Amino acid sequence: MGEAFEHVPHPHIQARRLAGPVRVADHYGHDAASAARRFNARLAVVITAAVGTMVCAYLFAALALVSLPAAIKSGDLIVIVAWVAQTFIQLVLLPIIIVGQNVQAKAADARADATYRDAEAVLHEATQIQAHLAAQDQVLTGLIDHLRAQDVVLARLQQGPGVAA
Repeated sequence: MGEAFEHVPHPHIQARRLAGPVRVADHYGHDAASAARRFNARLAVVITAAVGTMVCAYLFAALALVSLPAAIKSGDLIVIVAWVAQTFIQLVLLPIIIVGQNVQAKAADARADATYRDAEAVLHEATQIQAHLAAQDQVLTGLIDHLRAQDVVLARLQQGPGVAA
């Protein structure tokens, strides 16, 4: 009979446990190669946070509406279409899209957290199964040893009386 199985945990398990779940905020340039890249990433995040609000969307809409009377007064369809496309849509949709992306990023972070907790639970269950199997290995090893001892006794009995023990 072979030796009982000995579990060797994968090294990634402990590293992953220490690292925690990956979040969107983890990618804001903290690991960028240069100071300039880190600065640019942080500046972009700050600007995105400021522009990515519905308050900013309302302010941009108000700003865009300032030039609407002049576009209408021109009477030129191309000027009106250009105002809608280039002024209103671009100026107002930008912060609204960013707000939507922020909501999606929060949802992605929540999914990452949930997936991480699920993986931790699965890992815990697997560890419990390993402990259970180790306990069973001990019991089985004891039974095997007992059966081997019984085989020795039975073999001696089959050899008949007078056989030295």
